[in-house]
Amino acid sequence: MGEDDGIPILVKPERPNFPRTVSELAPGGRGVQLQAKKNTILKSHGRPPWYGEDGLPISDAFVVGIGARQIVQMLGSIPTVVILSQDSFYRKHSPEQVVLAHQNLVDFDHPDAIDMPLFAACLSDLKACRQTNIPIYSFSEHQRLDETKYLYGAAIIITEGILALHDPALRALYDLKIFVQCDSDLMLARRLRRDVKERGRTIEGVLDQYLRYVKPSYDNFVLPTARHANIIVPGSDNAVAIELIATHIKRQLKDRSTKFRKYMAEAGPRRTLTVPPTPSVSGATTPASIEEFEGWSNLHVLPQTSQLKGIYSILRDKETSRSDFIFFVDRLATFLSEKALEHLPYKPKTVVTPLDVEYKGKELDTEYVCGVSILRSGGPLERGLRRVINDVPIGSLLIQSDAQSGEPILLHLSLPQCLRLRHLAVQTYVFLLDAQIGTAASAFMAIRVLLDHGVREDHIIFVTFLVARKGGICVLRKAFPQVKVVCGAVDEGLRETWLEAIEEGEGQEGAEARKVWVVEPGMGHIGDRYYL
Repeated sequence: MGEDDGIPILVKPERPNFPRTVSELAPGGRGVQLQAKKNTILKSHGRPPWYGEDGLPISDAFVVGIGARQIVQMLGSIPTVVILSQDSFYRKHSPEQVVLAHQNLVDFDHPDAIDMPLFAACLSDLKACRQTNIPIYSFSEHQRLDETKYLYGAAIIITEGILALHDPALRALYDLKIFVQCDSDLMLARRLRRDVKERGRTIEGVLDQYLRYVKPSYDNFVLPTARHANIIVPGSDNAVAIELIATHIKRQLKDRSTKFRKYMAEAGPRRTLTVPPTPSVSGATTPASIEEFEGWSNLHVLPQTSQLKGIYSILRDKETSRSDFIFFVDRLATFLSEKALEHLPYKPKTVVTPLDVEYKGKELDTEYVCGVSILRSGGPLERGLRRVINDVPIGSLLIQSDAQSGEPILLHLSLPQCLRLRHLAVQTYVFLLDAQIGTAASAFMAIRVLLDHGVREDHIIFVTFLVARKGGICVLRKAFPQVKVVCGAVDEGLRETWLEAIEEGEGQEGAEARKVWVVEPGMGHIGDRYYL
């Protein structure tokens, strides 16, 4: 088969109101132009939690070796799927090898043509719920390009390729191994149609390559791998076999699912701890009683001055005009961002003032700082962050509640370049922005996403307007004790209520309702008040 169709893709939900995911786009247009026809975007349900209440992953991605795309279509409403093709992992060729490749004198069906260690490394990262960057291969140039394709968020990984069962390191990563038997005449007919139509090759060239390389490689390397398969499917379009495989995958995903949002919402404090007092406007100190944060010094609340209380009074008032709400939100966001900057590393710096006097000050001691906003309630904090850090790159995460279970679902991510490359992410400090921490379900998922990319836990600074004292913050601080939380106020707790499902049932009688928890007294739907 050699240089077969397909490059790895991220299957995502179709949400026309939001940008396409970074995972869907190769960095740089060249790879997209070369391989755009090979991209297939299928509907997906989003990615449910893949971690437990301790913050650690409890299930890896489910990996199917040598799969058919029909399997994905049979799965229906499913979490995020990545289709990973061996054809992205052809080795980089020398100029001499490129010349031979254009003359059909290179055996692309031999196992040595594939960079198996890199294939296994990328698959291992995805299986462990980490991000990865896979190579992009140009079929027209017979060369691996300098660009890479960023992928993250796989709940199901389907690998494609005739040699996907050949390498022991790859086989060790599969949860389900499938070998698809196909008639040799059919394989030759497909190759002729594809190479002539899509790759501009002649019939004579295709036949010569098939007889010289493809058929011997299939007999010597591909066919013997059938003994490693859990399932052997006769025929490439075997609907019965595909349905059985899809049913098995659904059952595996159900067994791996985790639900603990209700626990987080009801994980209220058990004891009272008086944290260090905050100065009042008169200079005196007043104690701030915050429960259940025993031994956790990483919750930082702004000093409760009269000015700050005045701002919150305006923001909590439902009669406040939209223009006033935006003005004071931006002002409060600036205060919070300035406070958050205190948790970045600094080093001494000496400058000479306009009066030719030396001044010994400080400067940032890190090269990489960025923000990540949890859409859309984190958006109102972005302007404040940009006011205190000029040109700071800000990415975004779209995390919404599942209409049935209420559990968070990761639907979209667009992260700065310093987070998409793991060797940079480990050096990066991240301001994570969200309007409030109630059940902390979204905060939990967002922090886990950053950790999956290699960000250090003590490099995450969560900036928020409100924290619910009796909500998920108690679970959050136990799971991620080194994450710093900077907030403006601590509200009493959460109120359980019911919300009608509007995405599917708005305007319809009998629309299902789901349980939600709202912060009280709170500030309402901050994102709606800011943007609408």
